[in-house]
Amino acid sequence: MKPSIPQGTRDFSPSDVRKRQYILNTIKTVFELYGYQPLETPSMENLQTLMGKYGEEGDRLIFKVLNNGLHEKKDKDKLNEEWGKILDKPYSTPAITERALRYDLTIPFARFVVMHQNDLAFPFKRYQMQPVWRADRPQRGRYREFWQCDADVVGSNSLINEAELLAIYHQAFHLLKVPGISVKINSRKVLAGLAEVVGHSDQLTDITVAIDKLDKIGWEGVSKELTERGLGATTISFVEQYLNIGGSNEERLAAMESLLESSAMAQQGIKELRDSIQYFSILKKAAWESELVVDFTLARGLNYYTGVIVEVGTSAVKMGSIGGGGRYDDLTGLFGLKGLSGVGVSFGIDRIYDVMEELGLFPEQVASGTKVLFLLMDEAATTQVLQYCSALRDAGIPADMYTEQAKFDKQMKYANKRNVPFVAIIGSDELANKVITLKNMQDGTQSTLDIDQLIAHLA
Repeated sequence: MKPSIPQGTRDFSPSDVRKRQYILNTIKTVFELYGYQPLETPSMENLQTLMGKYGEEGDRLIFKVLNNGLHEKKDKDKLNEEWGKILDKPYSTPAITERALRYDLTIPFARFVVMHQNDLAFPFKRYQMQPVWRADRPQRGRYREFWQCDADVVGSNSLINEAELLAIYHQAFHLLKVPGISVKINSRKVLAGLAEVVGHSDQLTDITVAIDKLDKIGWEGVSKELTERGLGATTISFVEQYLNIGGSNEERLAAMESLLESSAMAQQGIKELRDSIQYFSILKKAAWESELVVDFTLARGLNYYTGVIVEVGTSAVKMGSIGGGGRYDDLTGLFGLKGLSGVGVSFGIDRIYDVMEELGLFPEQVASGTKVLFLLMDEAATTQVLQYCSALRDAGIPADMYTEQAKFDKQMKYANKRNVPFVAIIGSDELANKVITLKNMQDGTQSTLDIDQLIAHLA
């Protein structure tokens, strides 16, 4: 059998994993700076926990796990009848599947909060870095198995949380040195106000799902989809006017205030955007080159958002969003805990990796990990090399050795494949003089050092 992996999944080489860890550790550092705590949840959730939380399209993309022992069921006719239901909404039946791979980290987080509400101190701020699965069509930047990296806070209505999450985005991408970052911000309340003003509050989801596709299908595609969903020409013309609002952030907010002046919901959303931006302006550092843009075309098609929503992209590489999130005022209410407001954001780790790889943004040392590789030039030097490796490791310097007897060229080729920045050579002369010849693999320069000098040089 020819070895292969499922479509939409990937293997990661040691170099890949180190680069991914570099991204995760950088973001983790920022999360910790803002007081967020780590959390992990199971890869599988009960199917009823996930279904109906992401809209109809999301339900289609949930990976269901078949129940055990289906081949042992005695009532085959009943089982065949249940199989037929898999093809109909909601695309599942407890007789066939009761569990699923998690679709995102937000719903499992809400479930966790409800289950552990008596043990948590609210507001509860958590970050979570784990893989998720979606039965999507694989393409560049879109995978069936990928990592999400989330930060959420529940139990607080304060818009300071929105501002801090915006700052987390800006600070993290600044540390990762990703150029052309734009953090877009809108409010679901403004979108709800739009639906209210055009007299279609009951079709808010239809409108937002269509608007959310604007970047992909253009205005003609959005107009066609709104028509197919039963909206008239006058309504569609008003939506177009809404989407065409431009100018600076304040000019856009002022224009939207005027356009949706009859909607109290929209006015509240605009105020929340202003307040969030004001708090963020206090946190923002001059060194952060990324932009914060009020973008009323931003919709984010997930049903659970109720307030401010955000999405991150970069103009440096042709790529979809690399982050997004928003406020969900009653997400835990889905599991019986009412009145607990929350807000969170997510980093698209896989897309961020692709962007950084294409732009060559990873530090050289990240890909290797090992800082120095000792070449075994003389078997008599084995004991000494082991002692040197031990001394370097005690000093916190990653060190390795080539353990086989081999020609110099073969050992150097090995060092090149490992991308190590330095090789240490211990021949008969070095052994006799208790020194080490250190070769810089980047510029080819060599120096002769004793072990203390070597530690000081590499530290």
